[in-house]
Amino acid sequence: MCGITGFINFKENIKNNISTLKAMTDTLINRGPNAEGTYISNNVMFGHRRLIVVDPEGGKQPMKKVINGKEYVIIYNGELYNTEDLRKELIKEGCTFKAYSDTEVLLVAYIKWGVDCIKKLNGIFAFAIYDENEKRVLLARDVMGVKPLFYTIKNGTFIFGSEIKALFKHPYVDPVVDKDGLTELFALGPAVIPGTTVYKGIEEVKPAQYIIVKEDIIKKDVYWELKAEPFKETKEEAVEHVRELLIDAIDRQLVGDVPLCTFLSGGLDSSAISAIAAEEYKKRNKILTTYSIDYEDNEKYFESSLFQPTSDQHFAEFMSKYIGSNHRTVVLNHKDLVTALEDAVIGRDLPGMADVDSSLYLFCKEVKKDFVIALSGECADELFGGYPWFTNEEMINAKTFPWSRFIGERKAILNPSLKNLKIEEVAQAAYSDTLKEVPHLTGESKLEHRMRELFYLNLRWFMVNLLNRKDRMSMANSLEVRVPFADYRIVEYAFNIPSNIKLLDGREKGLLRKSLEGILPDSIIYRKKSPYPKTHNPIYTDMVCSIMTRILDDKSSPILEIIDKDKVREIVNTKGTAYKTPWFGQLMTGPQMIAYLIQMNNWLSGYKVKLI
Repeated sequence: MCGITGFINFKENIKNNISTLKAMTDTLINRGPNAEGTYISNNVMFGHRRLIVVDPEGGKQPMKKVINGKEYVIIYNGELYNTEDLRKELIKEGCTFKAYSDTEVLLVAYIKWGVDCIKKLNGIFAFAIYDENEKRVLLARDVMGVKPLFYTIKNGTFIFGSEIKALFKHPYVDPVVDKDGLTELFALGPAVIPGTTVYKGIEEVKPAQYIIVKEDIIKKDVYWELKAEPFKETKEEAVEHVRELLIDAIDRQLVGDVPLCTFLSGGLDSSAISAIAAEEYKKRNKILTTYSIDYEDNEKYFESSLFQPTSDQHFAEFMSKYIGSNHRTVVLNHKDLVTALEDAVIGRDLPGMADVDSSLYLFCKEVKKDFVIALSGECADELFGGYPWFTNEEMINAKTFPWSRFIGERKAILNPSLKNLKIEEVAQAAYSDTLKEVPHLTGESKLEHRMRELFYLNLRWFMVNLLNRKDRMSMANSLEVRVPFADYRIVEYAFNIPSNIKLLDGREKGLLRKSLEGILPDSIIYRKKSPYPKTHNPIYTDMVCSIMTRILDDKSSPILEIIDKDKVREIVNTKGTAYKTPWFGQLMTGPQMIAYLIQMNNWLSGYKVKLI
């Protein structure tokens, strides 16, 4: 994994802006601590920071090839899981290679097939390729948006980077948020409308999108999209198909020249990945290391709920013994958890999911001490129906995003001068616009029609937000986290499985559970889903309330321009109980909502955000 950045202007000579390129590239040092490189020309400037995972010498970037007098240059962040398949295909077509990195395979694939090469890729990636002969730059992002890529166009210059902070080092770009961005922040945050960023004029390359930058035109298009197709398999065939796809995806993602581990919560998804990886490791006479996360005294204060019925630690330890892994538990203390709220904002360049982010940041920081690659279980819930809104009738039929059903309550904490922000209307428009994209089959039942909508909404919104979180918190610690369930083949297949098969036996993720029989013990397979673990210790609540009180008492706090001070103080004084519904998803309840506001203040202050 790496960080990429640069700027392009085919009408002006920008070669003298080396210091700007250096500053932009330096912001990405956490994404690539092992090496840096630049490509400098009259019209194209590329910067690269590298985290070495495969082929230390042969994968250096920017990578340049000259074929028949034509020059091609690539900067690339990602991992291709079908590298060897592509290499064999390219060799058959007469191509040659100097080393074994996936970077070289990607560049050669472009030289051979042009833009169409993207359609052949299976992996997680964001890249830019300069085709000197065509005088164009191609930028692209992976199908599910695991790897990020942002851009803006200022004064005829196309400026891009793996993280927004890189763009802010260009003199043309400032952190400006207008009323539209502020409305989006309160209507949808911590999610963002696909392709946007909240910042005025800064956009994001969407998942499965590519952009071609030429002198007189900037072309945007998609190279992959979900399709509704008839499902022709039996339940038994579906069980076997899911198992085969998952095992293959995991096996492909165990490649690398550096240490690899897995995250293991004891839930279904991480247990499946860890068990399959451990079995493969045994064939190599190796022992897999697994990691779980916990908090000081969490068992003492844990309370069961609809969203979090059981705690994880017992199950993680049980699974570790079952698969024979070397298991390590990272126990977080609450002072660090609160301190890392600011680190998490810097990682995201925006307010995020409060301690759900900061805990992951600290967890990845600990894992990175011994490992460079980790596998994680994101995306299974969105694909196979793991959340209550896939089985709870009221949530299924909600006429809005099921993870943000109470947008109106957010309005209550807005500053009186901002009460006219149309946050409910923006949320509803984003929801309705997404429904218009959903592919359907002719003759679907009313229930199947709605379930297809729900799965599409989750893929395009909730899952992307969780993938953003995983990428930023892990790469802030120079840790590459891979997500096997995000393999596009699994996504395509799962999207078209009828809900009565996907939710087999009326259970969330029923089909996935059935497919893992024989791989996992029944006590794990049929355990009630429990989400990412959060702290239940009142010490954390006391700490965030204390910090928020100081922010409210400080007249210079920038967040006071945005929030209703009296309303937020009421929420703080009741330890968060005055705000009764989750802000977002399942986990951002009272204390997390207060922490989110702390993050918002840190962001406004630290980034010197200009509100206009």
